[in-house]
Amino acid sequence: MSLLALSIDDLRCIEHAELALHPGQNLVWGGNGSGKTSLLEGIFLLGRGRSFRTRNSERLIRHGRERLVVFGRSGAIIDGPEAGAPTRSLGLQVSRAEGTVARINGSTVKSLTELTQVLPVQVIDPGIHKLLEEGAHRRRRWLDWGVFHVEPQFGDWWVRYTRTVKQRNAALRSQPDQAGAWDAELVRLGERIADVRGRFIEALLPHWRESVVALSGLEPELHYFKGWAQDAPLAEALKTSRTRDQVRGITHAGPHRADVVVRLNGRPAREVLSRGQQKLVAVAMTLAQLNLVQVATETTSTLLLDDPAAELDGDHLRRFIEQVNRLRCQLVLTSLQPESQLFGTPDRVFHVEQGRVQPV
Repeated sequence: MSLLALSIDDLRCIEHAELALHPGQNLVWGGNGSGKTSLLEGIFLLGRGRSFRTRNSERLIRHGRERLVVFGRSGAIIDGPEAGAPTRSLGLQVSRAEGTVARINGSTVKSLTELTQVLPVQVIDPGIHKLLEEGAHRRRRWLDWGVFHVEPQFGDWWVRYTRTVKQRNAALRSQPDQAGAWDAELVRLGERIADVRGRFIEALLPHWRESVVALSGLEPELHYFKGWAQDAPLAEALKTSRTRDQVRGITHAGPHRADVVVRLNGRPAREVLSRGQQKLVAVAMTLAQLNLVQVATETTSTLLLDDPAAELDGDHLRRFIEQVNRLRCQLVLTSLQPESQLFGTPDRVFHVEQGRVQPV
């Protein structure tokens, strides 16, 4: 599904904007600080329920306002495998008083992950290297976005598992001898989650190897750590860590501690790769994931590219363009220049200046 219409109110410097997007390539150009990246944030919000630049959604609300609102309409590419699918509406509001509320076709969603089913969206921005450089939580989000698309029950399992971990942690802090009552449910859901994540990584590896070699010339290894010892069942891991859990009041073993580890010559990639190389490897992870989701589900994703020409040099940019052009994605990319044709002639062009967006 592609995003066909977008409306934004009071998001960062954007007071109001309305765009009719093309299922193909959309170019958004303007000067630094004009609001280009904020527009990408609005699209990302619709598909993820959060920003790719901050974990605090209230920071996105325009200064002096109490809420921001983003609305969109998604539909199928006319001649693609999703042809004939009905259009769907998405709405999201972030309020200083009420937090985040999202709706699909007018109905309030129980979990923000439901947005992903309607608008699968990924982003490649100047901070893409953080996928390797920062903690495991970022890589888990990256992993789970892909797993969510290939395993329909994953979202429900994850919501229930997270709730169980919170209940077990509360028991560890208040009634440690009662915490074991949550173990059976935690094990049941946790093993399922670890299994589908592991299968996703196995399916991803061929796409990953092709993308990372093509982009960087490097051959790093991608490993999945499920959140406890690889050769032990979760029930045994919980038993082994029970004393430590009780002392610290948290559950140490389980898929909530999972990670995707990238190594080069046996060492963590973030320790041996330059910032530029980290970006290339992280970009390869994202493109490989989009490839796998496209092949496995025959769905169309929306790929947001924040000024890619400024982040990659000539040869690496050429390789990147080749990789992106192989995807069947809706593209929304930003540029400082109106004549940018990195991926050919854009189907739609928009100019952003001082938070105002106009079609060209």
